[in-house]
Amino acid sequence: MSVKRLATRQYRAIVQEAAPLARVATPGDGWIATARKALGMSGAELARRLGVTRARVSQAERAEREGGITLKAMEQFAEAMGCRFVYAVVPPEGGIENLVAAQAQKKAAALVGKASVHMALEKQALTEKKNRAEVERLAREMMEDPPPGFWSEK
Repeated sequence: MSVKRLATRQYRAIVQEAAPLARVATPGDGWIATARKALGMSGAELARRLGVTRARVSQAERAEREGGITLKAMEQFAEAMGCRFVYAVVPPEGGIENLVAAQAQKKAAALVGKASVHMALEKQALTEKKNRAEVERLAREMMEDPPPGFWSEK
């Protein structure tokens, strides 16, 4: 197994391990306000812990709800509440392997489709069954060792 393949497998395992986080929806008030309220901590108390004004806490909570807060600020607010900020990019329900498999199928089908057109012009077309088998074979190969441009839309 090549170093590249091994590294890809390790990265996939890391991303897949974070997948359960995808089931956690962001609360309507945002995480800062929700955690603060769950702790029974006032905005003024959080502000004191951070060494900022109460207005800054309100501003951060609003910025989080609107998607305009930085990761660094989220981490600072979490730590001030005795919590840990967790940030991850996670695959959808089916997992990272399904994303890769779907892209491999798409790329393989496009390649086989192009080849089929040329072969048909030369009166050497394969049957639909053989074309499907070739798409499956090529997709498996691409999943193991994605070619350059694997994620491009062309």
